Amino acid sequence: MNTEFLLVNNIFFLLIKNTILDMTINNPIFIFAMITVIWFIPGIVVKSYKERKQIKQKEESQAEAIQKLYPKKED
Repeated sequence: MNTEFLLVNNIFFLLIKNTILDMTINNPIFIFAMITVIWFIPGIVVKSYKERKQIKQKEESQAEAIQKLYPKKED
């Protein structure tokens, strides 16, 4: 009985494994989507980082320009 259970369990595992492989690795549309995601995600992350850095630099330069136009009076 124990060996029958293991045999059924093993066959079930093989069926699930083949189904998952057919739905993922052997599917060209899935592979295309994964490569696209892997290709563009780092670019999006770097772009957002650069945009935040550029906005911060712009705000700092504007603050410096305003500081030059309106210096604080010393008492």
